[in-house]
Amino acid sequence: MCGRLSQYRGIHEFVKTLSMPDAWRNAVGDRALLRYNVAPGTPVAVLRREAAGSRADLVKWGWRPHWATAPVTPVNARAEKVAHGPYFRSIWPHRAVVPVDGWFEWVDEGAAKKQPYFIRRRDGHPALCAAIGQFSDNERDGFVIITADAQGGLVDVHDRRPVVLSAQLAVAWMAPDLPSEAAEQMALGLGEPAERFEWYRVGMAVGNARNQGAELIQPLP
Repeated sequence: MCGRLSQYRGIHEFVKTLSMPDAWRNAVGDRALLRYNVAPGTPVAVLRREAAGSRADLVKWGWRPHWATAPVTPVNARAEKVAHGPYFRSIWPHRAVVPVDGWFEWVDEGAAKKQPYFIRRRDGHPALCAAIGQFSDNERDGFVIITADAQGGLVDVHDRRPVVLSAQLAVAWMAPDLPSEAAEQMALGLGEPAERFEWYRVGMAVGNARNQGAELIQPLP
């Protein structure tokens, strides 16, 4: 996953996908987000469940532990390592779902610049991406999206993909009492398969994070 996504629907549409009767604390707002080209390091709408109830917040995409010395801030975490490695140990128990309308990948097709693709669910529903993060209402807050091997199908676009969960599994993923072992198995083997998605070439303008607008996700003729 190369690190760009789209969130253009409103938070109520994202929450509706989960079919949860809960009353949500909404810190995102009621209007459509209209963000077609979301870059790392910027606020992203994130859904969570905690003891006090369910909530939707804007959280920075990207996180690193306070002791990390490398200047790079990861935006993704590999499902194969995230549950056991020291880097994400402190945030592994803090699970969230990032609902996206789609995401972008860049593919080397032999031209001077890599070709961007837009990937989305075939059924038109939001993709519910498994994530973990620090959610403490301070400046160090952030999250990472969990990625897995593309498992064929998507491999012609990119060898990694976000772990996209069904609505039922997304609700379970956010449960505060979900055992760590069960969460790990969900991340490793229960993501939606490649046939649930479609992908197509889009224009080069998406390469500039300042560009926004629905035209960025329109297929090339």
